[in-house]
Amino acid sequence: MKMKQWIAGIIENPQRIAIPIMTHPGIEMTGKTVEDAVTDGQVHFEAIKALNDRYPSAASTVIMDLTVEAEAFGCAINFSKDEVPTVSKRLVNNMEEVQQLAVPTLSTGRIPQYLHANRSAAGSIAGKPVLSGCIGPYSLAGRLFDMTEIMIAIYTEPDTIHLLLQKCTQFLIDYTKALKATGVNGVLVAEPAAGLLSNEDCLGFSSVYVKQMVEAVQDDQFMVVLHNCGNTGQCTDAMLQTGAWAYHFGNAMDMTLALDTCPANALVMGNLDPVGLFKMSTPGQVKKVTLDLLQRTAKYRNFVLSSGCDIPPHTPIENIDAFYEAFMSFRTE
Repeated sequence: MKMKQWIAGIIENPQRIAIPIMTHPGIEMTGKTVEDAVTDGQVHFEAIKALNDRYPSAASTVIMDLTVEAEAFGCAINFSKDEVPTVSKRLVNNMEEVQQLAVPTLSTGRIPQYLHANRSAAGSIAGKPVLSGCIGPYSLAGRLFDMTEIMIAIYTEPDTIHLLLQKCTQFLIDYTKALKATGVNGVLVAEPAAGLLSNEDCLGFSSVYVKQMVEAVQDDQFMVVLHNCGNTGQCTDAMLQTGAWAYHFGNAMDMTLALDTCPANALVMGNLDPVGLFKMSTPGQVKKVTLDLLQRTAKYRNFVLSSGCDIPPHTPIENIDAFYEAFMSFRTE
């Protein structure tokens, strides 16, 4: 599948498309747990396929797990049957420890299971792109160094953080190349921690490294989607400097502002609240808010309806159905 052509086709077609970022409802549809899916690539794939079989998403997506790469570096991970994994404690504390930190191989931790899930999805799902996922370099560095500590260290010891970012980026380039080799059509790079930064800091500590990833893997067969759910508009320009072909925003962002800021030939995706709306609201409210977003963005041909982030575990299936009912109703009208 030629992804540049796929993007152009979306922009040329007045009909909207939807690509919510979700796998957890599929895990529950197959009777498995979150822990099953994040540790077993076959379970992960079966959840992706279950959602593909049920819903008219324009692309299939994988779990947004922001711990798998940190685990590969050596972080201890907390697992739960019903919640997404978390990093239990920081791995490195200073320049000396960062210098000693080894860049892991792709056989480390759960990386092989994620490659299996992507390879199986790419081989099974036809007629639409499969979008893989990985964490962004600054968000990964924050998990290794601690998020609070890295926010201080970018000012007090920037050389340490840049060295850490170089190692994170080296690994992420290797990983995204391996994801690309599975046959998937793109990668969603989740960089939520960069949304805490100013535009200048986002550019210097995130975007320049994401750009290296983009330049290493993005081509006619493979696109990069940059996700930053922390951005409220202050660092959109820095995101655009990466050269990604698509930008995914969280529910804190005004989508019309994002659409006015981003180039018309790039996809702009978002941004329904995954917790407050999808998980906590009623089906009627999901329909209402979904239709409102579609109406407010109707004039933008490059808009892709999506959740603002990964839809969490135990989201009522009735709310997912309501989202698609609203989407299909808008398309019909």
